[in-house]
Amino acid sequence: MSLPGPFSDPRVITLFGLLAVSTVTWLTLSLRARARREPAGIPLERVWHPQESVELTPAEERAFGQVVSRLTLGEAGRLR
Repeated sequence: MSLPGPFSDPRVITLFGLLAVSTVTWLTLSLRARARREPAGIPLERVWHPQESVELTPAEERAFGQVVSRLTLGEAGRLR
């Protein structure tokens, strides 16, 4: 069974075959390399945040609360 039109040329069929094989090879090799680079099961490095070790003053806590209260969702799910 031959394909109609320009796909009946054996060079075109060979080109598509080589393209498919090279794509599969490239994907396989890149996924293996990625798996070797990123060992599974290791948690991400934790980022330090200043509020973890610095106590806020009552005035700073109040100011933070006012900012957060303004960020509540208003009508139609938009921030106020």
